[in-house]
Amino acid sequence: MLHVDMDAFFASVELRRRPELRGRPMIVAGGERGVVLSATYEARAYGVHSAMPMARARALRRCPTAVVVPPDHAAYRAASVEIMKIFRDVTLLVAPLSVDEAFLDVTGARALFGPAPRIAADIRRRVAAEQNLTCSVGVAPSMFVAKIASTRCKPDGLAVIAPDEVLAFLHPLPTGALWGVGPRAEATLTRLGLRTIGDIADTPVDTLCRALGDAAGPHLHRLSWGIDERQVDPVSTEVTVGAERTFATDVTERAALARELLRLSGRVAGQLRQRHRRARTISVKVRYADFRTVTRARTLRDGTDVSQVIYSTATDLVADLGLLGSGRGAAAEVTAVRLLGVRAGNLVDAGAGSRQLLLGERPEGWAELDRVADRARDRFGADAVGLASLLDRPAGPPPGPT
Repeated sequence: MLHVDMDAFFASVELRRRPELRGRPMIVAGGERGVVLSATYEARAYGVHSAMPMARARALRRCPTAVVVPPDHAAYRAASVEIMKIFRDVTLLVAPLSVDEAFLDVTGARALFGPAPRIAADIRRRVAAEQNLTCSVGVAPSMFVAKIASTRCKPDGLAVIAPDEVLAFLHPLPTGALWGVGPRAEATLTRLGLRTIGDIADTPVDTLCRALGDAAGPHLHRLSWGIDERQVDPVSTEVTVGAERTFATDVTERAALARELLRLSGRVAGQLRQRHRRARTISVKVRYADFRTVTRARTLRDGTDVSQVIYSTATDLVADLGLLGSGRGAAAEVTAVRLLGVRAGNLVDAGAGSRQLLLGERPEGWAELDRVADRARDRFGADAVGLASLLDRPAGPPPGPT
C-alpha cells in the first residue's frame, strides 16, 4: 500500500506561479477574517498551521513577515487532476482522500513497475518533473501504516515500512498518531497512563472498552498491533464538493444570509454537474463571531445536482438553527455569523440513482434551467447568466431563486 500526500499543496501550487516567493514564509488564506488554508514550511516554522484563524496568527504575531495570498481553488483542482492521472498510470486502485492525498494499492503493478519502493520513488520523480511539486510517500503493508509513514517523512520524503518492521515503527509513536484518537480520546488514554501506541498494544481490550467504548476499544487495539484489513476501493471512496465564505464583517441580517446561501448552493450544484455527480447528503456549516462552529446535514431520498433542491435543503438546515425562516428567533437580525458554507456528500454518478418520474410529470424545471444556464456560461462566460435574486439591490425579504 502507498499513501501519497502532497506537501503544503495549496501553497506549493501558488509558488509555481510566484517563484520569487520561494524560501519565504507564505500563507494561503481567505482574507484576514478567514483561516489558514495552507502555509509553506518556512511559515510553519513560526507556528502557523492549517485551520488557524488569521486573526489569531496576526494577534500572536506568529509570522509578521509572511506573504498572504488568496486561494485559487480552480487551480488546486486542476493540479489535483493531473496528479491523480500520474497515480492511475501505475494502478487503477487509487482512492483519493482529498485533492492532495490518495491511497494506492500497487500489489498488481509490481510485475510491470518493480517493487513498491521503486514505484513510490518513480511517482515522486514524475510529480516533481511534470507538476513542479513535491510529495511524501509512505509504503507499508496496510493503509493505516502507510498513512502514518507518509506523515512522518514530510516534507518531500519517502518512508518504507517492511512487514517485519511494522511494530518497531508503530509502538514508540504517541497515541495521537492512531486513527480515531482525537484530543478527547488522547486525554482519556493519558489518564490511564497510556502515552504510546505500544502502551495501547499492551493494554487488555476490556480496559480500552471501558475507557473508550465497545467500538473504539477493539478498533484501536487492532491498529496498535498493525492490523488493518481494509482494501483500497476507488468506487466507494467518499469525495465531497463544497463552497463556503468568510464574511468581511460579521453578518446579522437574515436577508444577507439567505442571499449567500443561495449563491453557495448554486456554486456547489455547478461543481456537481461539472463532475457528472449527484449528491444525496447536503450539509451546512455556520461559524459564529465567537468562532463557535456548528454543522447540520440531511440525506435526501434521491441524488441531486439541482441548485434549487440544494438551496431548499440548505435553507431548512439553517432555519433549524434559527437563522432563517419564520419560526423561532424570526427577528430581522440573528446572532452574528462569521462564515457560511454548503457541502454536498454521499456522491453518486449522475446516471445513477435517478428518480422515477410520476405519470405525466415533466422532467423540465429547475434542473433544465440549470442546464440551460450552464450552456450559456460555457459559451459566453461565467457571468453571462445569473440569478436576479443575487443582483445588487436594496435590502428586502430573504430571496428565493428567480
